[in-house]
Amino acid sequence: MLTFDNLEIAQGDFRLTANFAVQPGGIIAVMGPSGAGKSTLLNAVAGFTPVTGGHIAWGQTDLGPLSPQSRPIAMLFQDQNLFPHLTAFENAALALTPRRRLTTDQQAQVNAALARVDLAGFEGRKPGALSGGQQSRVALARVMLQGKPLVLLDEPFAALGPALKAEMLDLVAEITHSSGATVMMVSHDPADARRIADQVVLVADGVAHEPAPTAKLLDNPPPSLRDYLGDSVMRKT
Repeated sequence: MLTFDNLEIAQGDFRLTANFAVQPGGIIAVMGPSGAGKSTLLNAVAGFTPVTGGHIAWGQTDLGPLSPQSRPIAMLFQDQNLFPHLTAFENAALALTPRRRLTTDQQAQVNAALARVDLAGFEGRKPGALSGGQQSRVALARVMLQGKPLVLLDEPFAALGPALKAEMLDLVAEITHSSGATVMMVSHDPADARRIADQVVLVADGVAHEPAPTAKLLDNPPPSLRDYLGDSVMRKT
C-alpha cells in the first residue's frame, strides 16, 4: 500500500497536500488542471522532489530516508530517457546492470522483455532507428526488467497518436496486472483514465484528493476538473 500521511510539498507560493492511501495492485490516474501538482506528486514519491511535511510510505517502509535509486519504484518519463548511443537491447539491459557484459540468464531476461513488447528482431537498433512507439516499448521493457512493485508514469505516451497511445496503455495494463504492480499515471486525457485506470486521484486547488472510482468521478466531475477538461472533452469520453 502507498500511503500519503499528511504530506505537504511547498515550493515558493506553491503548496500541495495529500492524505490518503492507494491500495496495491491497481492503476491510478492522476488528473487535474495544468500546474496543479500532478507531476510534483509523482516526483515526491520517486524522491526527486523534497517534501516539507508528513510522510510517504510503501507498506511499512518510510520512503523519506531512501534515495531515488533505493526506492521500490520504476518511473517512465515523457522523453523515455533512452541513451542514443546504446541499442534497444543495451538500453533495456540497464535495468539489470550498468555493465555491458551480461550473464546468459540476464541476456535471456532482456530478450524476453523485448519480445514481450513486440520488439523481437529490433534488439540491435539504436533509438534513432526506432519509431516513437518503438522507443516507448524499449522504455517499457526496461521498466519490466526492474521488477519494482510501484510504477510511475508521467505521460510517457503523450507524443504518440491516439491509436498507438491506446495500444501502449493496453500493454501497460496487461504487463502490470500480470506482475501485480501498482501504477500511478499522470494523464490529461479522460479517455486514458477510462481505458485502464481503476481509480482517479484529482489534484486541484492545492490538494491531491483521495482516489475515487474512475467512472464515478468522470461521469460527475467536480467543478475544478470540468472547468479544466471542458464539456466537449467530457462528452467524448
